Amino acid sequence: MSGPLVLDAATMTRLMGPAAVTDVLAQALKAGVDPDAGPARTAVPVPAGELLLMPAAFGSFAGVKVAGVAPANPARGLPRITGSYLLLDGADLQPLALLDGAALTELRTPAVSALAVRHLAADDRPLRLVLFGSGPQAYAHLEAVLAAREVAEAVVVARHAAGGRALAGYARTLGVLARTGTPAEVAGADLVVCCTTAREPLFDGTLVAPGATVVAVGSHEPAARETDTALVVRSEVYVEARSAALREAGDLLVPLAEGAIGAEHVAGDLADLVTGRGRPSAGRPRFFKSVGMAWEDLVVATALYRAAGRS
Repeated sequence: MSGPLVLDAATMTRLMGPAAVTDVLAQALKAGVDPDAGPARTAVPVPAGELLLMPAAFGSFAGVKVAGVAPANPARGLPRITGSYLLLDGADLQPLALLDGAALTELRTPAVSALAVRHLAADDRPLRLVLFGSGPQAYAHLEAVLAAREVAEAVVVARHAAGGRALAGYARTLGVLARTGTPAEVAGADLVVCCTTAREPLFDGTLVAPGATVVAVGSHEPAARETDTALVVRSEVYVEARSAALREAGDLLVPLAEGAIGAEHVAGDLADLVTGRGRPSAGRPRFFKSVGMAWEDLVVATALYRAAGRS
């Protein structure tokens, strides 16, 4: 009997692009995936950083991602995020496929963001994008946003100037008017995307215009955040799942601890947006916070497995 199918990063990227991955996530939510029903992520401290264990089961499949977060790796020329995903047959838990875990994260996280953008930045005019970060997730988010919406201009704000220039240059190769800028440029943005390792707010939330959308994906720790309390208080807030957000999302937990908001401040989740149960109101910023969830990995891994010709 042959062993599990092995899917490396290049194969995964070839099998499914950002738009297809976004569609797969939307279809899963419409089919009844309950993001709040899955087990919590397990985080285990290790000398190099932490190991994350993320199991899930839905339909005919189950799976588990073991991800490593190694903060010192970039200085060594190595990826900060490592890991593997094991896809299993849901009926007997026999291994079906082994996928590159970091590549899976780079596919599903931007697709979750793009799915939120589809519903929160809902009008058809080209967007003015301000993108914080210059790592792999920033590149992947640029591509996912472009697959979802037309972008009039992209402004890259990065801690490292060379990285910001490189990403802006890459955006120009995709036909986007792009340059580097400063945090204050969120004032003119229709869409702000934060995909950094920052632990403190990246910009002044009072500057964000009513009707603009902010997406933050960079942290999954209660004490780390990319956005400030002012933005959260002003915004209509959506999350992947309330349980995960109120357990892990520092962007919300810090304002909660300050007494600036209550748990009821979360207006809805991704399933609400996709199914039409939740409709963003006018006149306020829209804020989507994601922390990354195991059901997303399973849904995308299953789709990749099927795209590779397995059923």
